[in-house]
Amino acid sequence: MRIAVTGSIATDHLMTFPGRFADQLVADQLHTVSLSFLVDKLDVRRGGVGANIAFGMGQLGTRPILVGAAGPDFDEYRAWLERHGVDTDSVRISETLHTARFVCTTDADHNQIGSFYTGAMSEARLIELKTVADRVGGLDLVSIGADDPEAMLRHTEECRTRNIPFAADFSQQIARMEGDEIRILLDGATYLFSNEYEKGLIETKTGWSDEEILGRVGHRVTTLGARGVRIERAGAPVIEVGVPDEERKADPTGVGDAFRAGFLSGLAWGVGLERAAQVGCMLATLVIETVGTQEYQLRRGHFMERFTKAYGDEAAGEVRGYLG
Repeated sequence: MRIAVTGSIATDHLMTFPGRFADQLVADQLHTVSLSFLVDKLDVRRGGVGANIAFGMGQLGTRPILVGAAGPDFDEYRAWLERHGVDTDSVRISETLHTARFVCTTDADHNQIGSFYTGAMSEARLIELKTVADRVGGLDLVSIGADDPEAMLRHTEECRTRNIPFAADFSQQIARMEGDEIRILLDGATYLFSNEYEKGLIETKTGWSDEEILGRVGHRVTTLGARGVRIERAGAPVIEVGVPDEERKADPTGVGDAFRAGFLSGLAWGVGLERAAQVGCMLATLVIETVGTQEYQLRRGHFMERFTKAYGDEAAGEVRGYLG
C-alpha cells in the first residue's frame, strides 16, 4: 500500500532563558519594547507535521512518500529522513526560501515567546499529486496534514478529482480556517483525524453535527490523550483503544503525529482498525517518553514486548511479522 504524507517540514530552534520575562517588562513602556534575552540553552530539532508522520512510518518500515516544500537548506534533513526509511523525492525545493522554522524562547516560568517562519512551506501549493503518483506507480492513500492552507485545499480537491482516497488531518491549521474551508477539506475523506478539542471545533465551525460528519467521512478517528483513541463509522460499533503504560513523561510534542504514523502503518500492513490504532498508541507512547518529535528509537524487541503487555498475545501475533 503506497501512502503519501503531505504536510509541513520545519526545524525548531528552542532556547531557554533562566530568568522570568515578567521581570524584564516595564508596565508603562510596553508600547516601545526592545529586549534581548541571553539564553543558556539551544536545541535544534527536526519537525513539521508531514516530516514527523513520515519519520514514524519509516521507522515502522512502510516507506512513506513525503510531499511538502523545503528550502535549499534541506540537504541534511533529507539525508536523515532517507536514512530512516522515508521517500523524499517528492519534496519540492524552493530556490529562494528557507525551510520553515519555529524559533521559541522559554523562561523559568515556562512562558514562551516564539515566531514561526513559513518560508518554503508556501510553495507546497505548487505540488501536483499526479506527478507524485506517476513517479511511484500510483497512490492508495494520501494523508493531508497541516500545511500551507492553499496546498491542503489543492491536494484535497485533486484527490477527489482523481479518486484517490485521502485522510483529512487539519491539526494546527484548524484555528485559522473558516467553516467553508473545513467543509471542503473533510467532505468525502476516508479518514478524519482530530483530537477531542478539535472535534468540537470542527462541529462548531462547520455547523455540522457529529452524525452529519460521520455521514460525510468513512472513519472518524479522535485521539483522547491519556484515554487513548476512538474510531467511529456510520452504522458500525465504536472502536476504543487504550494506551500502554508510560515509563516516563518527557515531552508531549509530536505525540499526535506519532499516533498517525502508527495508524497509517497499520493500514499499509493491512491489519484491522483496532490493531492499527494499537500500533499508533504504542508509537505515541515512545514519543511522549522522549524529548523531541524524531528523537525516539524504535527497537523491535522492546516495542513488541510492551505492545504484547498492553494488548495481548493475539494482537502481538498479528503485528510482529510486519516489524521484521
